[in-house]
Amino acid sequence: MIIPKHVALIPDGNRRWAKEKGLPTFQGHKKGLENIINLGRYLRKLGVKIFTAWGLSTENWQRKKQEVDFLMNLFKNIVDEYLKEALKDKIRLIHLGRKDRFDNILKEKIIQVEEKTKNFNKYYFCIALDYGGQDEIIRMIQKINQVKNIDKKIIEKNLDTKDLPYPYPDLIIRTGGEKRLSGFMLWQSEYSELYFSKKYFPDFNEKGLLKAIEDYSKRQRRFGK
Repeated sequence: MIIPKHVALIPDGNRRWAKEKGLPTFQGHKKGLENIINLGRYLRKLGVKIFTAWGLSTENWQRKKQEVDFLMNLFKNIVDEYLKEALKDKIRLIHLGRKDRFDNILKEKIIQVEEKTKNFNKYYFCIALDYGGQDEIIRMIQKINQVKNIDKKIIEKNLDTKDLPYPYPDLIIRTGGEKRLSGFMLWQSEYSELYFSKKYFPDFNEKGLLKAIEDYSKRQRRFGK
């Protein structure tokens, strides 16, 4: 089986999962975030070096305040808990997206975990919070608007994935039955293989993840050549 270097995940279906089970929406988000952590562990066992997961899009701020507040508190707790695991297993944590719209507590927690793990290069876990592909490109353009002779390398050095040894996902998985990327990693996904699962994300387990990688293994990647 061919193991991808970089797997990216769009975990869709948390709210629908909770609704079908008669649970509050919050329980779907909690279960989903726990599942991201578990699948990350499984990917490391398989030998995947980089795992990127989309936790909050730039559009998600438009949801009800109660739901957004719950997510913010959930992220704060997870950051504290996961840091211990990251330090133990030498995982570099990288935030993709904006930090300026978080409250000071969450912002500082994210900055701290990035700083404390910055020297690790065995594994990488990228969490995309307040992230949108178009927003990333706009921010990149703002950084290089005074640069002359812009090329691909300059662009890559100013994207959120600039610190990754391999910023291009080999495989992007989306759960929940939707068959689109919704702007996820617009630049980096140029030659990514795509895999769509009908399962709501809380039900997308290790078996489903392995099936996606096995499907990826059967594909012939030509990169336009």
